[in-house]
Amino acid sequence: MAQQTLLKGRVLSFTGSPFEGEPTEAVKISGAVLVEDDRISAVGDAESLRANNPEANVVDHGQNVIMAGFVDAHVHYPQTAMIASWGKRLIDWLNTYTFPEEMKFGDPAYAGEIANRYLDLTAAHGTTTMCSFCTIHPESVDAFFTAAQKRNQRVVAGKTCMDRNAPEGLRDTAQTGYDQSQALLENWHGVDRLSYAITPRFSPTSTPEQLEAMGALWADYPHCLMQTHLSEQTDEIAWVRELFPEARDYLDTYEKFGLLGSNGLYGHVIHLEARERDCLREVDAALIHCPTSNTFIGSGLFDMAGLMRDGHRVGLATDTGGGSSFSMLRTMAAAYEIGQLRGAPLHAAQLLWLSTVGSARTLRMDDCIGNVAPGMEADLIVLDLASTPAIAQREACAENLWEAIFPTIMMGDDRAIAEIWIAGQRVSN
Repeated sequence: MAQQTLLKGRVLSFTGSPFEGEPTEAVKISGAVLVEDDRISAVGDAESLRANNPEANVVDHGQNVIMAGFVDAHVHYPQTAMIASWGKRLIDWLNTYTFPEEMKFGDPAYAGEIANRYLDLTAAHGTTTMCSFCTIHPESVDAFFTAAQKRNQRVVAGKTCMDRNAPEGLRDTAQTGYDQSQALLENWHGVDRLSYAITPRFSPTSTPEQLEAMGALWADYPHCLMQTHLSEQTDEIAWVRELFPEARDYLDTYEKFGLLGSNGLYGHVIHLEARERDCLREVDAALIHCPTSNTFIGSGLFDMAGLMRDGHRVGLATDTGGGSSFSMLRTMAAAYEIGQLRGAPLHAAQLLWLSTVGSARTLRMDDCIGNVAPGMEADLIVLDLASTPAIAQREACAENLWEAIFPTIMMGDDRAIAEIWIAGQRVSN
């Protein structure tokens, strides 16, 4: 017999995109959600659901908001321990902080320790799914998938491939990158709630031979996602021009090797040229906005309004640990601030959509996660809209739900996450 739980509160669901028309018209607020085993079976009026399901265990969250768990579309779990490292631009930051830390992940015990720490920290912040870069070490992938599998958590990850411009001991080759990625993909992809992403770090750390090998691997497994970085900083773009003088632009260094496609996820994409924007849209590739990282490392201001207007698929991400927080709430706040600087501030409904449905769409998983609807997997969070005195005093004078939610987006942290459910099971917070 199915295990039933009826969660009562203000259940927030999306019925469309808040970037198309008036944002709040894409949102529906219901009184309860019924969870059966690991799925959402019904959403609607609390009394009706209670009457029709008298055996269900009832959990009443009052005026708290019940919504889909956050989906973080671009992270580096191996950078957990060196998050918020001071004062460098991208290339120096990689050499000074990232690469020395990633060297440690050939040790399965260390990789397992950080994988579990990362999943603990992100769950506390309400993130139920993420897409992560690992390191060049297969042990780093095994550790992450093993930790997520024990939690029955839906995650995406892949072995980072790089065969140049990285320290000795943190480089593979075109052949080993292909072979190890293929073995990991065959071992993990589609097991329980796990998915593999083919993962060349970015063009500067892969030779043309390795990029060609990654393109060949993706051609062999086109149903998999492919994740990389694109046009994050101006000095990075200049470096790419030096390394690939024959390329039309940065995107061309992927395109010519078969690494441009509809299942591609391209992180940052701040300084895109017109041809790059057109090509990405034509193939329906996913663009991932990493606002706390972009401000922390000084990369630039993502053109959310323009890219959404042009019909791109856009997701939101913390980019741990270039991003300076594990919190998708803080990430939404940074996205709002960047929108303000570009003269296009985002509505609270748009921010919540980006961190749930939008990011799930970039992962091609919006049919199973990212929203509260019958048949969806029961990855849910409960938001306390009065989690701190500062937030509570602002929420108390709010005239509508959106005024009540916005202070939590701008000032909330893990204290705002009253409850987390992963695959229909409550997670301690």
